Amino acid sequence: MKVKKYVASSMPEAMKQIRSELGNDAVILNSKIVYTGGFLGFFRKKNIEVIAAMDQVGKMEPKVKEKPKLTPVSQPVKNAPIAKPQVFTTPEKRQERPSGDLLNELAELKAMVKNMSATGQGGKSYPGPLEGLYLELKKQEIEPYICEELMAVLLEKWYTLGAASSAEEVKAWCKELMKERISDLPYGEISFTKKYVNVVGPTGVGKTTTLAKIAADSILKFHKKVALITTDTYRIAAIEQLKTYAKILAIPLEVCYNLDDFRKACETFKDYDVVLIDTAGRNFRNEQYVVELKQILDYDNEMETFLVLSLTSKQNDMEEIYKQFSSITINQFIFTKMDETSSYGAMYNMIDKYRIGAAYLTNGQNVPDDKVAASADVITKLILGDETK
Repeated sequence: MKVKKYVASSMPEAMKQIRSELGNDAVILNSKIVYTGGFLGFFRKKNIEVIAAMDQVGKMEPKVKEKPKLTPVSQPVKNAPIAKPQVFTTPEKRQERPSGDLLNELAELKAMVKNMSATGQGGKSYPGPLEGLYLELKKQEIEPYICEELMAVLLEKWYTLGAASSAEEVKAWCKELMKERISDLPYGEISFTKKYVNVVGPTGVGKTTTLAKIAADSILKFHKKVALITTDTYRIAAIEQLKTYAKILAIPLEVCYNLDDFRKACETFKDYDVVLIDTAGRNFRNEQYVVELKQILDYDNEMETFLVLSLTSKQNDMEEIYKQFSSITINQFIFTKMDETSSYGAMYNMIDKYRIGAAYLTNGQNVPDDKVAASADVITKLILGDETK
């Protein structure tokens, strides 16, 4: 058996070296995390040390013995040693065969390596249940840097616990890691700590319907005195839609065309607990849209702003939308159209990258029912397939 030690930055990198030198039939005998370099205990680099072996049992071939050279009779060799009789042995006798337990262990290790040899997405491969989990994260479109950071921790835990944990256990580890990454951010329904709640976002993401759901909850669940303001004067249908909701909920609505109108509306609603503000949906690539928002709304007032994003949007579009609105303080995200997609990774990516929590997730048009209060736990379970939609 040929045994060799490898030190690499990650297990996939170590496996690449092992397969290159020892082939796909190599087995891993041991692995552990090691630290190299550094100065006075600082800046140490974490690596993984793997001891691998190539099982050569049954593959050894007897060496071909060279024929002895005959010495001519006319030239006798002086003091030639007397040849001892040669004893030929079979390969099995020359090398002691491993016991049954060792053979079983080698078979298990071989199976593990073959499993790791399966090519994963993007050239990555992981052992056992970790491979399936990695592919699920990729399917959910979790950012590559997040995947790599999660898998590094999971891989270390996998080997530390003996490389025998089930898929359910590995999935539970991942849930906790993902939840921990974003659990320090604000989540959940509006807190009513600020009087004005502003909803912004591009066209077609469901801002008006979402605002109606929040208004209904504020009245029916929290028993607040609620008023509505809309600045969406570009679409007559949007004003009529919000008027319909206001009539059903029996709450007042003011339409504002400029900053003076907005300040007058605020004065009119000074005795209300919460004022919900609907804004126009415009092309998010147009910077003038955000400029116009600042001209209509008084952001120096006591205001909380939610950016509404559709889960059917592309990740790049979500990022462009956020950057366009970043000149306004965004307190939380609201993610809509959860029922129209099966991929939720972009939501997690936005929260993790920009360190902004989420208030609601919406999953339909029904007011006020089709929404859930967001949390790190709900989002993580949704991504890993454990949350009802």
